[in-house]
Amino acid sequence: MEYSDGDRAPRPVSASKSEMAEVVLPNDTNPLGALLGGRLMHLIDIAAAMAAHRHSRSYVVTASMDHIDFLAPVHVGELLLLKSAVNRAFNTSMEVGVKAYVENYISGMLRHVASAYVTFVAVDRHMNKLPVPPVLPESENEKRRYEDAGRRRELRKAELARRDSVRRP
Repeated sequence: MEYSDGDRAPRPVSASKSEMAEVVLPNDTNPLGALLGGRLMHLIDIAAAMAAHRHSRSYVVTASMDHIDFLAPVHVGELLLLKSAVNRAFNTSMEVGVKAYVENYISGMLRHVASAYVTFVAVDRHMNKLPVPPVLPESENEKRRYEDAGRRRELRKAELARRDSVRRP
């Protein structure tokens, strides 16, 4: 599916879906042989950016990592699989959901190890914000994620306003 630079027609979630894989190596682990949380956050940011790029067809910058759950450790030698998709787009920003799994490459079974929500802003080469097309959720799961993203956005805005009011004398 190709879009022209000026095309801001709604795009299905499927157009942004991205997947990446990484083998966990010793240099990325703690003394117990488990993947460092910061390294996993870095990989989540990359996987999320891929989905945001695909949806917006522009450069994107990370605005926030709203929530991350580390559910289970990832060990040296395991195959980490990260799946991402845009949950919802607003004017210039997008919320991307990322799920991280360990894939047993013998059986093909997946074990869910982490989840996160990352917000990106679309920008041009000069860091000017760009409008992004709306998301067209199709499945029931995509519709739920779309609605949930709207609620999370309202909570983020309220929290930013609260923090801003505390900082002012």
